[in-house]
Amino acid sequence: MTTTASKQRIPASIGDIAKRVFLGKPLITENLRSEKLSNPVALGALSPDAISSTAYGPEQILIELLPHAGLAAFALLLPITGVILLILVLVAASYAQVVMAYTRAGGSYIVARENFGPRVAQVAAAALLIDYVVTVAVQSAAGTVAVVSAIPVLGPYSLAITVGVVLFICYANLRGLREAGIQFALATYAFVIMIALMIVVGVIREIFGDLPVYDPHQMPGTVPVQQGSGLVMGATILTLLRAFANGGSSLTGVEAISNTVDVFRKPQGLNARRVLIAMASILGFLLAGVAYLAHVTHAMPYVAQYPSMLSEVARAVFGTGVTGNIMYVLVQASTAAILFTGANTSFNGFPALASFVAEDRFLPRQLMKRGYRLVFSNGIIALTALSVALLVVTGGSVNALVPFYAIGVFTGFSMAGYGMTKHHLTQREPGWRRRLAINLSAGILSTVVVGIFAVAKFTEGAWLVVVVFPVLVFGLIRLNQEYRAEAAILEMFRTDRPELVKYARHKVFVLVNSVDLAVIEALRYGRGLRADELIAVHFMVDAAHAAQLRKRWDHFELDTPLRVVDCPDRRITRAAQLLVAKARDEQPHTNVTVLLPRRTYAPLLGRLLHDRTADKISRAISLIPDAAATIVPYDVESRIKEAYPDGFEHRLARELDKVEAWVSQDDQEVEAYEHPVRPPSVITVAGLIPGQRATVEGRVNEVEDISKGRRTLREVIVGDNSGEVTVTFRPGHGGADIQPGQLLRITGKARQRGKRPMSMIDPAYHVLEEPTETREETGETG
Repeated sequence: MTTTASKQRIPASIGDIAKRVFLGKPLITENLRSEKLSNPVALGALSPDAISSTAYGPEQILIELLPHAGLAAFALLLPITGVILLILVLVAASYAQVVMAYTRAGGSYIVARENFGPRVAQVAAAALLIDYVVTVAVQSAAGTVAVVSAIPVLGPYSLAITVGVVLFICYANLRGLREAGIQFALATYAFVIMIALMIVVGVIREIFGDLPVYDPHQMPGTVPVQQGSGLVMGATILTLLRAFANGGSSLTGVEAISNTVDVFRKPQGLNARRVLIAMASILGFLLAGVAYLAHVTHAMPYVAQYPSMLSEVARAVFGTGVTGNIMYVLVQASTAAILFTGANTSFNGFPALASFVAEDRFLPRQLMKRGYRLVFSNGIIALTALSVALLVVTGGSVNALVPFYAIGVFTGFSMAGYGMTKHHLTQREPGWRRRLAINLSAGILSTVVVGIFAVAKFTEGAWLVVVVFPVLVFGLIRLNQEYRAEAAILEMFRTDRPELVKYARHKVFVLVNSVDLAVIEALRYGRGLRADELIAVHFMVDAAHAAQLRKRWDHFELDTPLRVVDCPDRRITRAAQLLVAKARDEQPHTNVTVLLPRRTYAPLLGRLLHDRTADKISRAISLIPDAAATIVPYDVESRIKEAYPDGFEHRLARELDKVEAWVSQDDQEVEAYEHPVRPPSVITVAGLIPGQRATVEGRVNEVEDISKGRRTLREVIVGDNSGEVTVTFRPGHGGADIQPGQLLRITGKARQRGKRPMSMIDPAYHVLEEPTETREETGETG
């Protein structure tokens, strides 16, 4: 019979406690498969960026037209909106094919990578990364405008409100996708209902001639209006192009669904396409409706950016009575909610995209790691930092942010269109010519828009994106070169294996500054290395301290020789490097190991009592060939607790232990996953009897390939809630498809030798459940 290994209690760090308090209990990887969104929730959670652009898109067109075209701007608003809606149809049709052909998240980046290669795909990656950052800034800033439009007294605090909202959305996403998705979906549906109701009521009032019209001359604070016939005096081609570029911000977010296809339930591609079509239809209806109401009411944007044009339209449609005021407040509240949560589209897309780019080795690998709540925490935090910085630089002004906006997103549209064109030319599936025409048209039209935006808005801030864009692409490719160089060095390991180099001697230095428990442990560890020479070294900075150290060394009768090295410039790191280099040069083929004792206390106390000298020394020594540095930690705190259990600090520590125990209770979920309860049809691992054939079922916790002579055996550890059994597969007897995380049922004869764990050799087995990551990859790649 076997028993599970005794569990060593690991103290919770300050970070663990903080995460438990602020983020909730950690989720195990097995929960990842349940973090999927139904279509209604996905529509609400992933489309607020696109749908909420209704709140500022038409206004941005008028901001550009009114100073140059006068009141004729309201006549030009509808045809410009019509062109934008045409682009919306083409882009939505293009992405509807993207989500069907590429069901793994990543959108235009994945399309470009699969069809043009990873280096060209960095153009799409840079475009989308820039767009995501600007989206957070624009959406949150526009949401603040909606708030201060209803509550003008908050106007001076706009930037603080905007930054606070970004931080809150970051926190919501760090807690996990599902929790955030439902909350954000409610905001989207509330906005759609209120704006649709406003459009219907406004159109009815216009039909009956009851809809009021604003007089710009009676509205102080609005943007200046060109006097006279604007169509003749001011509506130049450049003005129209700038107005169109501003209005292009209405289409940002259309790509969001293709970037997060993996959050949909299966069939992922079909569900994503349905949601994409629904989103584009809602956006088209709301955008056309708001533009029409602005056209007939002559609602004016303000220089101070509040009240917003949408706010003015709502006031005109619903009036100023009790019911009208209630409806107005509901419109503003829902607008603020969807604009704030519209930033969440980026918090879904940016981390996922960054993880794919990092997987291709064009961004740091840290962006691939899932955090405490199964989200890409590093990507979320990076996006938050960049967007907050952009808000601070621009003062949180929507007008200042819009010039940064559409270049990135329309570049992504172009890459998706061209990538799908290449896909159709390669695959030539049924109906490919029609699909190719749609994708190629969307790609060409999006490229034209990028050119228009770069030229028309260049002097208004687009120059920054034009400059940053190629720099970012270059940076991504340059980082990839570093990773490729590292991989090339690793590949050299196949022919030039360092472990084949035999060292003639092994010399160990233990660096000491005082005689304490950590030094004693390091000396004992050093003797266990069986080195040819073991020497304790003290770098003398203070002569009196060095003399006292030697006395204490003799007092404790330590038999390891102590070498005192003069360090006149007090640069201990340099002195350690010279010591190691000299020892290595004196005798060829000598391997040098430096042991650095470290006393460990509680996290906060440890920070106060110790600096990071050991880390600096270890980094410096690692630069020397044939030398290595090892930090040897020693837990002083637990020994002090045992010797002096009644001290004040230890009574306080016991209270902290209760907090740690609260945090550690989450380990029970991990334990239940690793050692599941057996079903009634099989026996427990603890119930195995040596020499008897039996069937057990458990989780694969470890897999190791062991070389014995010319054979390679696969050794697997399988456990249930009663214990673990070691399963060995000889060559030709299976086991190659077994991997950690699988739920496995095995049937074979149990064996046990002495006190070793129970084992089986070459049993029959059946995989009951694949590990979570395998299921995810299978679902994503389709």
